[in-house]
Amino acid sequence: MRVYLYPSPLHYRTVLELVYGVNATILFGTDTFLAGYARAAHPYDFRSLRYVLAGAEPVKETTRKIFMEKFGLRLFEGYGVTETAPVLTLNTPMFNRFGRVGRLLPGVEARLEQVAGDFEGGRLHMRGPNVTLSYLKTGNPGVIEARPEGWHDTGDIVTIDAQGFVTIKGRAKRFAKIGGEMISLAAVEALAADVWPGALSAVAAVPDVRKGKMVLITQKPGAKRSNFQAFAKSKGAAEPMIPAEIRVVDKVPVLGSGKLDYLGVRNLVRDASATEFNIDILDRSAKLPRAGQSSIIAGCHHA
Repeated sequence: MRVYLYPSPLHYRTVLELVYGVNATILFGTDTFLAGYARAAHPYDFRSLRYVLAGAEPVKETTRKIFMEKFGLRLFEGYGVTETAPVLTLNTPMFNRFGRVGRLLPGVEARLEQVAGDFEGGRLHMRGPNVTLSYLKTGNPGVIEARPEGWHDTGDIVTIDAQGFVTIKGRAKRFAKIGGEMISLAAVEALAADVWPGALSAVAAVPDVRKGKMVLITQKPGAKRSNFQAFAKSKGAAEPMIPAEIRVVDKVPVLGSGKLDYLGVRNLVRDASATEFNIDILDRSAKLPRAGQSSIIAGCHHA
């Protein structure tokens, strides 16, 4: 099979011209880029495509719908990690379910490890011929660190149903304890994508004196927490899944691969929170009683 590689998936129109020009039959991409291609493309641009494979981030219903309605193409979502070369699961024309990342490739074994917290799923460990054998780490130079019995810890929380379809619940690192419950930040982002389709949104957990809280940033102009709350409740979402704050930003941080830049999102949210905290301290300091005012008020302040 011939493969054509192009350095930047952000050049939407150029990529469309290449797909058309080389009569491509298979297209790989992330949800972000595929949605961009779909908006810019003429239906004839994708006339030669037989399979469109999506990975790296969850596929939104709006992306799936436009590919079906505009081009007559189904999206086949898959999942993998770098250490597995990189594919682990894939939907196929015969076995395809929306919202799931497909079934395990032949020869690949899966094991779910129970994790702390009251939520569905387990931490996914994989073993198979495509899994890298060992690591070389900077902290232990020159030493090959093999995996115990060949199992690789993906760091993802997943479920596997009776038919073998895998559903990604989120990264283990992307769960936050909110109001005593373990909440998947990815699940909250999926709700945001349903409320404001076409607008990029991301969630970060921030420290709070009383309990953890989530802050959602979105590129949707005029987005309000009340809208999110009403939609989430209509879908049966629990109260802890509703972010404490929603902030509209010009640009949600994204990596070159099309994935959300979670570190950038977290830093953006925390920097804004720190600024607001400092402003709040200054505002309250300005309202403190001056010398000579009521001793009761001063006493309460010192207390």
